[in-house]
Amino acid sequence: MARILGTCSTAILASRPLSFPTSKSSVLSLPSTPGQSHGRKFYGGIGIPAKKGRSQFHVAVTNVATEISPAEQAQKLASKESQRPVYPFSAVVGQDEMKLCLLLNVIDPKIGGVMIMGDRGTGKSTIVRSLVDLLPQIEVVAGDPFNSDPEDPESMGMEVRESILKGDKLPVMTTKINMVDLPLGATEDRVCGTIDIEKALTEGVKAFEPGLLAKANRGILYVDEVNLLDDHLVDVLLDSAASGWNTVEREGISISHPARFILIGSGNPEEGELRPQLLDRFGMHAQVGTVRDAELRVKIVEERARFDKNPKEFRDSYKAEQEKLQQQIGSARSSLGSVEIDHDLRVKISKVCAELNVDGLRGDIVTNRAAKALAALKGRDKVTPEDIATVIPNCLRHRLRKDPLESIDSGLLVIEKFYEVFS
Repeated sequence: MARILGTCSTAILASRPLSFPTSKSSVLSLPSTPGQSHGRKFYGGIGIPAKKGRSQFHVAVTNVATEISPAEQAQKLASKESQRPVYPFSAVVGQDEMKLCLLLNVIDPKIGGVMIMGDRGTGKSTIVRSLVDLLPQIEVVAGDPFNSDPEDPESMGMEVRESILKGDKLPVMTTKINMVDLPLGATEDRVCGTIDIEKALTEGVKAFEPGLLAKANRGILYVDEVNLLDDHLVDVLLDSAASGWNTVEREGISISHPARFILIGSGNPEEGELRPQLLDRFGMHAQVGTVRDAELRVKIVEERARFDKNPKEFRDSYKAEQEKLQQQIGSARSSLGSVEIDHDLRVKISKVCAELNVDGLRGDIVTNRAAKALAALKGRDKVTPEDIATVIPNCLRHRLRKDPLESIDSGLLVIEKFYEVFS
């Protein structure tokens, strides 16, 4: 772990030391009689206009995602235990830059996710999926399909928000942060959620079935081979990432629900470039290379062989390290609010961004957040220039304008500008 904390994205830092001064499935009935209009009712973000003279029966609006009972919750946890074992995060050899970016996003989800690009077979998806064991617990409204936060109105579904405004006391439960995989072949309906039109026609019920974006709210959405994702799904992700809400428009019905998630993507640059609009939505960018050291390669092969032979025994051997790292993340999350960054350092960060011609202010914001998260992970309450030097290449390298004639790596350009401004 010490290697992760002290590692910079580029080897240049090692040779240039710094010297600085010190939901329930409740049904709302919309009673309507012929010739009368009862305005508009909302449920879970669904707005249904009542038209004059059209409604001959009671229209029930229901949410297909039913409440999860305690027994179902226990069954769900048991099924998770019996799932295919995940390679432990602490057992991953090397790839410190990628591991650090992932940890910082778990500590502060507002950093905005990670884009991981590198050679095939370098453990990108293995490391991302191994993050599941380290994810902290969060409070959610029991039975709510959107993982609504009982305290934060911005992360509540419409039904939960209305219940709280009425003064209802909602049951709250603790659960682990979700990690949702977005397959390349997923349909738009599966991602956004859909309305069951058949139910509407046969039963007079307009039912909304939440999709992957609803499940990923307040969690992690992972897209492997994100550069191969279909354009229409990229558009959906862009819209949700920009607003934090997912809106579904089907058959004259509008549904909105919160969709705030940490977006993690991985891919091989040889297989195609990512659209710049989507690339800019990732808070950090990690580059992964193939390990060249022969001894390190042998160690990786041996560790993988041990895991394949007996996954349970292998995971148990790293249990203490996993728990220690989990406690470190929990401590960093709780102390993050008290971490401070000097005004002078903020000015220098913005100067680096301005002189590199970084478009917009997203680079400034993410660098400030990532530096504070790193300070919290190290157990400090103040950001140092070394913290900024560690994270600034990952926060800015993918935001620079591409020059096809430029031979130098964009991360090195960021580091050079950093030293020019900070020394």
